[in-house]
Amino acid sequence: MAPTIIGLLGSPLHEGNTAQLMARAVQGARDAGCTVELIPVTSLDFQGCQEMFFCRDHETCILDDDMQQVYPKFKGMDGLILATPVMTMGIPGTLKAFMDRFQVFFMAKYHRHESFIPRDRKPARAGIFISISGMDIPEVFVGAKLTTRAFFDIIDCRYQDELLVNGMDGILDITTRPDLLDAAYRKGFALGQSLAAPAGK
Repeated sequence: MAPTIIGLLGSPLHEGNTAQLMARAVQGARDAGCTVELIPVTSLDFQGCQEMFFCRDHETCILDDDMQQVYPKFKGMDGLILATPVMTMGIPGTLKAFMDRFQVFFMAKYHRHESFIPRDRKPARAGIFISISGMDIPEVFVGAKLTTRAFFDIIDCRYQDELLVNGMDGILDITTRPDLLDAAYRKGFALGQSLAAPAGK
């Protein structure tokens, strides 16, 4: 059975620069033999975490929205490609709200010590982070990376690799940089290969 990867798009522009890098990474993963489902976060109907703490003692969230269909997919996936632009030195608000709803996973893992991911599957789950920024300053990805790494830890998905592209205010159109599109493809292909290898399943 082919490994399954979720492509989580944090950008509200489903055909923008971030989305195009995601598309190349997804194609790479598929070419490596994986099945990939793309989830654009802004297409989902959900609320941010309301801190009702229902998930402290239950395996789901009390809020009945699209997240109820998302949770099983993140439990069953083998890999994750997360792609997002940087906004205000962090990640976009809708993506952050999406991550916050994974308190369901946090409570299972850290409060009840009953992670949703079986121990034997944890080492095999891996993901990559793709991000772009308009600004070209050394610290521009720090906030986004801290949040992303925390999210990966919560869902028991190893942070395997990253592609960080700054200076997009100068580049403007990612299609003028085939080297970056090729880099995204290679990252996705490498992730797919690592998951499809016998040791990865």
